[in-house]
Amino acid sequence: MGVPQVDALVFFGATGDLAYKQIFPSLQGLVKDEGLNIPIIGVSRSGSLEKLKSRAQESLEEHGLLDQAAFQKLTELLRAVQGNYDAPETFTKLRRELGQAERPLHYLAIHPSMFAEVAEGLANSGCTTNSRVVLEKPFGRDLASAQELNKVLHQYFPEEAIFRIDHYLGKEPVQNILYTRFANPIFEPIWNRHYVRSIQITMAEDYGVEDRGKFYEEAGAIRDVIQNHMLQVVSSLTMDPPSGNAPEALRDEKGRLFKAITPLTPADVVRGQYHGYRSVPGVSANSTVETFAAVKLSIDNWRWAGVPIYIRAGKKMALTSAEVVVEFKRPPREAFGEIVPVLSSHMRMRISPDISISMGLRVKIPGERMAGQDVELTLVRQPGEDMPPYQRLLGDAMRGSAALFARQDSVEAQWQVVDGILGNVTPLYTYAPGAWGPEEAYQLIGQHGPWLNPHPPESQS
Repeated sequence: MGVPQVDALVFFGATGDLAYKQIFPSLQGLVKDEGLNIPIIGVSRSGSLEKLKSRAQESLEEHGLLDQAAFQKLTELLRAVQGNYDAPETFTKLRRELGQAERPLHYLAIHPSMFAEVAEGLANSGCTTNSRVVLEKPFGRDLASAQELNKVLHQYFPEEAIFRIDHYLGKEPVQNILYTRFANPIFEPIWNRHYVRSIQITMAEDYGVEDRGKFYEEAGAIRDVIQNHMLQVVSSLTMDPPSGNAPEALRDEKGRLFKAITPLTPADVVRGQYHGYRSVPGVSANSTVETFAAVKLSIDNWRWAGVPIYIRAGKKMALTSAEVVVEFKRPPREAFGEIVPVLSSHMRMRISPDISISMGLRVKIPGERMAGQDVELTLVRQPGEDMPPYQRLLGDAMRGSAALFARQDSVEAQWQVVDGILGNVTPLYTYAPGAWGPEEAYQLIGQHGPWLNPHPPESQS
């Protein structure tokens, strides 16, 4: 017997940035592509129904996604509940607005500090019976707070009803990493410590924190993207294939992989902050929060022992791109007596802004000499993903499919990896906007360098 579909969608934070940037476009997509036809109730402190409809239209127009027929249907489904999240009458109004709905999905698109009081308000008003809850990352600020949040949630929801969103798991190119690995038998024999020399992962953004200074002061690059997005990419790259077709098989293997990652120490990280960050509104004048982080990971299992994994993520870098480079070992002896660059044999998987898979190979230069040059052959290139990750994830949550959501044991294992490097425990180096981070990041990668910088999209066309 299948998991029942929800019969109402409630989203808290209906007038917030996340709703504007992601949720409204995804809701219209669900209406248009999947025939979504259930009450959609937006809960906020200041959002009347007319304001919600107006904000939804503005969001869709700004993103160039407005579809008149789908938007008309969406507005017919929209409802609004206005009130404070710490006021019992807000949840009484919500229960009344739910009407005959028996299996609602509650999406908490709000600051994590409010998760507990909203969960309690839902429970006290009778809104949690047979319901599901979707949480937006971060799931805590460290291991201890993640465990405490889990205890609070479990007072009101069973584990199978909790869906923890990391939108990177819903991105088409991240799923493509798993598919490429396991659907093509040529890769599995060489996807291990015997043939792989190192792995590099880069997530670069050419913009700063913009108007999110206050948020970023609470997060920093390690909490914002390393602990979640980047470790999820690591798991897709290095996990063993799932066994069987059980719904939890994929998450079981990811959990095993996370638990095999050796916890990071200060010697494994370089933190940086771009010039000008401290002048952003909401940022402390003497802030020690990192806008860039590079880390060196190791995995303590038979497949990956001895293979370093380097991750760097930062803002105000040379360009915006996210990609993976798997570097293969050279032969024990160069057959043609050449001095060959170490980084001449690799596989590049680009996650954004476009999607591509390329192989770095060495090919012969025309002529009598047995001499070669390095080339990169693009095996497949696709435009950006068609289905936004939030549309995919919200649809899965409504269907009760949890495969693309973070499980609590994995969340705790991910925090365990970074717990030792959180806060101001290592030096903070500055870097100029438009650089690839501080120079000290090159010292971290050392003999496995240099860092392979992503190409600008236009140079790959």
